[in-house]
Formats: sequence, structure tokens, C-alpha cells
Amino acid sequence: QVQLVESGGGSAQPGGSLRLSCAASGFTFRDTRMSWVRQAPGKGLEWISGITPGGFGPSYRESVAGRFTISRDNAKNTLYLQMNSLKLEDTAVYYCVKGDGVAPRGQGIQVTVSL
Repeated sequence: QVQLVESGGGSAQPGGSLRLSCAASGFTFRDTRMSWVRQAPGKGLEWISGITPGGFGPSYRESVAGRFTISRDNAKNTLYLQMNSLKLEDTAVYYCVKGDGVAPRGQGIQVTVSL
């Protein structure tokens, strides 16, 4: 079955950086579009970035464009999200998602940006 396991979250100060990884299994990763979504405290799921199977033409939510970079290594079945210039409002649980929707997704990983 589909398994998505996020790692690399944690705490950072505003302006800092974190890199998330998502190890995928149970499907043909190299043929599958992947996305990242997040859920801030008290809010719903929010799409933030997507990437094609070949890693071309990444797309971003406006609020993270220019700060976040999505990438993938199809040889390692791994999806990444490099997050730079973090802001307080980036605090959320981050999920990697198979496809463009909100499921199936991993268990999520906490990212906390605080002073």
C-alpha cells in the first residue's frame, strides 16, 4: 500500500531554514505527481507546492513562492521541500501527498517557527 513518511521538521527562528523529506513506497514514484500540503493550528489543509513526475515545472502557493523549493529524487523515491526565509505563519504540520489532492498523505511532521 501507499506509504509516505515525512522527516526533517522541527523548530526554527524567523528567517531560518528547514528541509523536509518524504520517503515514498507502495507505488511507482517516478510516474507520480507529488505535492506538499500543510495545516496550521486551527486551520484547514492548505496546498503549498506540487511537482511533476519528472521534476519539471514546480508550482507554489503565492505565500511560499521564492522561499520554498520543491524537488524530488526519483532514484531514491524521495520528495523534498527546502524552506528558506521562514516566517511565523509557516508554523504548521506539513504533509507530502501522492498526487494533487490531500490524500493519500503521510502522517505529517511539525514545523514550528518562533522567536
